[in-house]
Formats: sequence, C-alpha cells, structure tokens
Amino acid sequence: MAAQSRGPQPVRRAESGFVIDPLYGPDQPVERLGRPGEYPFTRGVYPSMYTGRPWTMRQYAGFGTAAESNARYQQLIAHGTTGLSVAFDLPTQMGYDSDAPIAAGEVGKVGVAIDSVEDMGVLFDGIPLGEVSTSMTINAPGSLLLLLYQLVGESQGVPANRLTGTIQNDVLKEYIARGTYIFPPKPSLRLTADVFRYCRAGIPKWNTISISGYHMAEAGANPAQEIAFTLANGIEYVRTAVAAGMAVDDFAPRLSFFFVSRTTLLEEVAKFRAARRIWARVMRDEFGARNPRSQMLRFHTQTAGVQLTAQQPEVNLVRVSIQALAAVLGGTQSLHTNSFDEAIALPTEKSARLALRTQQVLAYESDVTATVDPFAGSYAVEAMTDEVEAAAVRLMARVEEMGGAVAAIENGYQKAEIERTAYRIQQETDSGERTVVGVNRFQLAAEEPYQPLRVDPAIEARQAARLARLRADRDGSAVGRALTRMRRAAEGTENVLPPMKEALAARATVGEVCDALREVWGTYTPVERF
Repeated sequence: MAAQSRGPQPVRRAESGFVIDPLYGPDQPVERLGRPGEYPFTRGVYPSMYTGRPWTMRQYAGFGTAAESNARYQQLIAHGTTGLSVAFDLPTQMGYDSDAPIAAGEVGKVGVAIDSVEDMGVLFDGIPLGEVSTSMTINAPGSLLLLLYQLVGESQGVPANRLTGTIQNDVLKEYIARGTYIFPPKPSLRLTADVFRYCRAGIPKWNTISISGYHMAEAGANPAQEIAFTLANGIEYVRTAVAAGMAVDDFAPRLSFFFVSRTTLLEEVAKFRAARRIWARVMRDEFGARNPRSQMLRFHTQTAGVQLTAQQPEVNLVRVSIQALAAVLGGTQSLHTNSFDEAIALPTEKSARLALRTQQVLAYESDVTATVDPFAGSYAVEAMTDEVEAAAVRLMARVEEMGGAVAAIENGYQKAEIERTAYRIQQETDSGERTVVGVNRFQLAAEEPYQPLRVDPAIEARQAARLARLRADRDGSAVGRALTRMRRAAEGTENVLPPMKEALAARATVGEVCDALREVWGTYTPVERF
C-alpha cells in the first residue's frame, strides 16, 4: 500500500531566521571542525570534555538576608552543588545601601542584600572559600563585591591566590538589556581594566569578567544576536585592556562568557559551536593572541528563564531538562538549571533541589558524558553552525561599522534590534503561530493552586538597623580618609581597587563607595536614537 502524501510541509525557521532544512545530507558543509581542545575549538575547549569529570553544577541563589542565603547555600552544597552562584538584590546591583530611599520595597527581593563586609562575612559563614568556586552576578559594582569576597577570604585565612570564581562585571550589556548601570561607559570600562590588572597581580585564578549574552536573550535577542552582541562587547573589553597597556595573553585566559540555553536544542548546540569558532578567530587574528587559553571561549550557561511559564509550572521541568541537555551537548563549562516555579516567585528549597537533580541525572544516568562531542559530524548541526556563525558575523560587522560596541550602544543599535525581535516573537505567540504549551495551546480550564516562597518584608528594617549599628561602631574618620584616597585615584589614572579595598575593609558601605565614584564619574542616562 502506497504511503499517503502529507502534502507540503510548513517551512520551519530557526530563531536566528534561517530556514531549517527538513533533511540534511552529505552535501552540507562539514569542515572547520578541528579536534576538541584545539583551534578553532568548535568541538569544545578541552580535549576530554566531560569524559573525565562533568561540568560545574552551579545553582544561582540569593534572597532576603545574608543569613537566609547562607542557609540555602549550605543546603545546595549538601545536595551536591559543586559551585555557588550569588544573586544580589536590586539595590546592591545599583550600588545603593538598603536604607537608601531609592531602595524602598526592593531590599532582598530578587537576591541577597549586601551592604558591607559584615554582610559578606555572614553570607559565606562556614563555607570554605579556598575550596568552593563562587560566581557573583554583579556588574556595575562588581569590583566592590570581589574585594568584599577577598576580605572574607582573608578573614578565613585563605590567601588570594587560592580564591576561584567569577564576577560578571559586564557593564556593557547593562546598557543594552538590563539597565543596572551606574556610571557612563568610559569610566565603567576603565574600572573593568582596573579589575583585570588587580586580579592578574593578586587573585590570579579569578575569572575577571563573564561577558554575558544571557540577559540579551532574556530581553528578546535571538541566538545570532545573542552571540554577536556578546562577542562585540568582548572585543571592546579586550581593546580597552590593550589600550591600558596590558598584553593580551596576560589577561585573556581569564575572560569567560555567559549564555542562555533555550528549548530549540539543535540551534542552541550550533550557537555554542559558532561562538567558540568566532571568538578563537578574533583573538588569534585581530589581537594576536598566541596562548591557546586566550583563544578559548569558556562559558557558563543558564537555562532560559524567559521561556518559563506561570501556567502549568510543572511543565517547566520538561523545558529545563531540554535546555540543560542543549547546554551540555553544546559544551558548556558550568550550568545553572532554573527551578520550575521561577516564573511565579523565588524558588522553594524543593524546586531548587529538583533543578539540581536535573543536572545530576544528565551527568550520571545518561550517556552524554561518555563521548567528547556527541553531535560532531551531524549534517544538521554542522550546517546550522555555519548559518548561525554567518548571521552573527554580519551583525558584528554592523557594530564595527558604527565604531564598536560602545558607539553602537550610544546610538541605541543593539537595544533596538533586540526589541524588534522581542516584538516579533510576542506577535507570533499572540497569534498562535509560535506554540507555547499551556499558554496558547493545551491550556487548563483552571490552574492548580501553588504556594510560592515569599520574602519577609521586615528584612528592609532589619538591614537598616544593621547599617545603623555598623556606622555607629566603625571609625568614621578612617572611612572618610579611605574614600578620599579612592576619589583621587578615580580622578587620575591610578588603579581604583587598592584604595577601594581599604575603604571596604574600614567598613565603608557599598552605597558609600558607589556614591563617592558617582561624584567623580557621574551617572549614565541612555539616549533613544533608533
């Protein structure tokens, strides 16, 4: 019996815009692969990848007070987390103390409130900083939080050369996608270069920046836009450091990246492969990097929060599993899996544990760690890698035509491109052209009740009381002198971090340090031009 014809099949387009061929074959290009751990690193940055040990399993966590977050970290470590990832509340991200009027209603809500070295000490109480790798999602005040971490390490007797971890420290994407910037781009870049120099001399194992596409993706960027604008920002940081007199191979090995992983598994794998290939070429050919570690694009991945739904939240467990698998097949160095309830509120202890268990099942029950590059030679993935790479390179060329990432930011280019993509995606969802399970198809007549985790609103008053005690007990004149020295450094060309550390050690607050720098550098107001 002859097979029935199903008629013409609808054209499927990738998130980056190219058409997905329903059948890939040997006529598709399969080249520029190299070997894992070798230029251009398409197949992964290490020769053995996960066959020796799995990726670092991080869980992004932080809420309420430092003591509450510390308790969550202790739970995650007990359940098998191999690296911590700190979420800070909005006032901390913006460089304001918890008792600042502008912080009202936001203290401890989207992360932990950190106002001083005392809070940082509580946050990591009982956690040996010489043994745990810590990632901190902090940008404009990233240098401050790194110094606070160093001070806590010193109080534990841990030398700075044993500290391992990452500060995000990527302020350029804040102007594009998130908005938690403080200073204008040029002094922000100067502060970034100061961090590079400081860590090379004193905290050599620290990853000084995590150049982030994740937040652009959360704002609506497609995969090609995500890697194009992220790598363009990376180029700007490298140029800044080189212009400040640093040799590229002295700092580039400590650069790292941060990407999203969506449910479109094949395209996400292709995206990660394309990003590695582009970065290796840029570092070798444009900047003359000779150390292979300078050419490697090492990255952390987080599953896509923007794809989580408040409707039928348990379905997010399936989404996160697919997204995590895409990140692993794409060769990530570390991974955070979102909790299924994050579209509703902060994750509960149980949901955070389930998110971690998702990674553990992939690592220890599946066979994805048995071979270095499971998708190598896949006609579909290799062709899609070329497509994503070509689209990203075109966007990067446009940024270069405008004078680089900062010039494009000041013209509103990246932000406008992302907003156009986000608008198109929302239109497709509203029309039903794009299926979102539980939202525009396969809905329930009524959602099941769910009890989310709530942050105690009294935290704001408790943090304010802690700040009042700190200011009363410390040596105010010592704080004032240290802040004056820091202002002088900011006005000149001296590295700002040593006097900043002195001020923080004297128990200056995060807000006081940022306010002192605001006096010198001013603040940034975006201009809408597109």
